Amino acid sequence: MFFKIEMQISLIITTYNRPDALLTVLKSVEGQKKLPDEVIIADDGSNEATRILIEDFSSKSKLKIIHSFQEDIGFRVARSRNRAISKANSEYIVMIDGDMILHKNFIYDHLRNSQIGYFVQGSRVLLTDKRTKDILESFKPISHFLESGLTNRKNAIHSDFLSKIFSVKKNLLRGIKTCNVAFFKVDCISVNGFNNEFEGWGKEDSEFFVRMMNKGINRKTLRFNAIQYHLWHTEANRGLLKKNEQLLNKTINENLDWCNIGINQFYEH
Repeated sequence: MFFKIEMQISLIITTYNRPDALLTVLKSVEGQKKLPDEVIIADDGSNEATRILIEDFSSKSKLKIIHSFQEDIGFRVARSRNRAISKANSEYIVMIDGDMILHKNFIYDHLRNSQIGYFVQGSRVLLTDKRTKDILESFKPISHFLESGLTNRKNAIHSDFLSKIFSVKKNLLRGIKTCNVAFFKVDCISVNGFNNEFEGWGKEDSEFFVRMMNKGINRKTLRFNAIQYHLWHTEANRGLLKKNEQLLNKTINENLDWCNIGINQFYEH
């Protein structure tokens, strides 16, 4: 296992017009056993409320926070992630969404499960609508897997012993999500990051990691470690999903490990 306690970590948080959730997530980051070396907010064009929140929080927090912003001309999360990754100063990237509350050991667990030649996929605990509203009104960290409002509470069990037994190394496409994933920045650059051709919700994360696996960077799936709690929300618009599935299928069928329009766009200027 590859584990350097001194290795620097950039935590990237994607967000779009949900400042109340983002504030709650940032509070959970402040409570980490191992703080990230920097927090980069990958903002896909949020309004002024998010900017004001980030500036206010940054002025009071011990966290180093970078606001990576792009113009709002539609759902462009692949490009937003690339922009944020290009700003990262650390060798290791941990990526979450802006509605994911972190267990206090989240960053530490990802650090000690890092391994050269692998990206690490975590899982999430889903919160009910009611529990989400309660947390947003009065933030209180979730401390036990038996608490109310957890819909798949098995994922909330934190156990190093169980994690060693049930975590697996297998290159499956199923279950790949960027709401809880970690990888070396150099590996990301080696496949040219996310594909900026993806617009609208869906499959940009799967396509990115298919290219990683085609490149020889394998998948490790964590269980019972690196726990996060997903705040409830309505489903995103899936109007462009068919087009995105076509891009994914092209990468799979042609065994691609590179995209032409990716993170290189942020290093060429």
